Amino acid sequence: MTTLSDLNACDTNTFVERLRGLYEHSPWIPERAAFARPFATVTALKQALQGVVSSATLDEQLGLIRAHPELAGKAAIAGELTAESTSEQARSGLNLCSPEEFATLHKLNADYNAKFGFPFILAVKGPTGQGLTREAVIATFARRLKNQRNDEIAECLRQIHRIAEIRLNELLGVSLAFGPQIMQWSEDLAQWSDDADGLTCAYLTEAHRQTAAQLAEWMRGSGMAVTIDSVGNVVGHCAANAPGAKTLITGSHYDTVRNGGKYDGRLGILLPIAIVRHLHERGEKLPFNLEVIGFAEEEGVRFRSTFLGSNAVTGQFDMSLLDAVDADGVTIRSALQAAEHDPATIPFIARKREDVAAYVEVHIEQGPVLLERGLPLGVVTAIAGSSRFLIELTGLASHAGTTPMTMRKDAAAAAAEIVLLVEQRCSQAESLVGTVGQLSVPGGSVNVIPGACKLSLDIRAADDAVRLAAVKDVMDGIAAICARRHIEWSAERIVEASAAPCAPWLMDQLGAAVERTGLARFDLLSGAGHDAMAMASLTDVAMLFTRCGNGGISHNPLETMTADDADLAATALLDFFRRFQPRA
Repeated sequence: MTTLSDLNACDTNTFVERLRGLYEHSPWIPERAAFARPFATVTALKQALQGVVSSATLDEQLGLIRAHPELAGKAAIAGELTAESTSEQARSGLNLCSPEEFATLHKLNADYNAKFGFPFILAVKGPTGQGLTREAVIATFARRLKNQRNDEIAECLRQIHRIAEIRLNELLGVSLAFGPQIMQWSEDLAQWSDDADGLTCAYLTEAHRQTAAQLAEWMRGSGMAVTIDSVGNVVGHCAANAPGAKTLITGSHYDTVRNGGKYDGRLGILLPIAIVRHLHERGEKLPFNLEVIGFAEEEGVRFRSTFLGSNAVTGQFDMSLLDAVDADGVTIRSALQAAEHDPATIPFIARKREDVAAYVEVHIEQGPVLLERGLPLGVVTAIAGSSRFLIELTGLASHAGTTPMTMRKDAAAAAAEIVLLVEQRCSQAESLVGTVGQLSVPGGSVNVIPGACKLSLDIRAADDAVRLAAVKDVMDGIAAICARRHIEWSAERIVEASAAPCAPWLMDQLGAAVERTGLARFDLLSGAGHDAMAMASLTDVAMLFTRCGNGGISHNPLETMTADDADLAATALLDFFRRFQPRA
């Protein structure tokens, strides 16, 4: 078995020879990486190999891509693949394609090569290393065929690095302590959904309660004392090895958006459970109390009220929200009672500020920044503040054929102008973003000028002053547009959340843990809202992001990450726990 020490100590020729199988027919990659030795960790070696490819010329990168075989292509049929490629394609059953599947792949290969000029590259062992199904391979192939060439070059190189990562793990006998379990638990939780197709887990539904029960079971099996509080939070508690210790809280939410991904929120619960199980098996205690909280509600899907779980923990739960109703007229109060929770006890959930040392949350990035930089982990600097509104426009419905263009009060036309206003105004500052994610014409008809229109508005920025200035300008612009078009309008504010900066002293400790894995520390902003925003009213907060695959897609079934990245995040967080120094 080759070891990292062997690779650090051997001569360059031996180093290149031992790593020859990582990148197809491309020994120049380990040859250039050899000069960066010694490597403190396997992760550092992976980053060095990746860095060689990133700094290569475009011709060299295209040569690397073209050195790879087509999936189930001519080389596979002729038995001309490398041993590594043969094994990988067999793991996904590509050697067992039906005639129809083979014909589909043959056409996809031809169409892809004709469009891009290089073969389709996919790490067919997938995010877990256990292999994608043939159906998943074909679906990914068809989806990526729609990409632009530059995007596809970048994606092919990312897939090549994933292939090399898996091969290097096998070469060095790397065993992931946490990643496979975290990925499997994520799959297991996804079986409970409000909908038959896709993953939807809205607050206090049957699927939500089943998810809570499963989290509680895993926490107990990991040695934690477990409670489910009166708002539905699942709380696992690990007592410190010293009396009077403060509590470090970690966790995230287990509810999802409609047709969402498996890792949003849930990663931040499952990952620390895996860590606690590891500590429990070793009989290891931490010098502080550790709470892992699965927050019951963050997304606002069912009742349009976000952060219900974390707001209860911070003592900021608005009891008037108990009368909020869902689409079926069910109140939060009655939903809690149906789940056998007592709403009257929610105020008693609140933690005392003096008892809490800090809050740290691990979360999938939900964006492409880490992915494009080739980094598995990043330290969050701040969570962007958010202003959200529901806007209603009222014009005059009239005949589409008989009403002159100059006499119309077209609500949809006003909405279209507002969408462009948001795009224009929110392109004027870094970290400022604006989105109209919902747009509808109630009762619309093909031959009727829209008399009403409803749209959402979401404006976010790391700097509250920047965000509020943009909100004012957009609202002033809406007023001007509607006045000019003779449209009545109203705006209902549904979310107003201030930006939440992460505590530098916690960021530094997280960053140091990331660096000890062999990665460079990289800091980035979170444009998405997280429970850490709410927890910031109770204690100092920090966040660790993990890389999000598939172009950074989230809130979508295509949301993905790898077992290796999950393992690296768990390794960093465990290191952070063991070396944690409370603020003086």
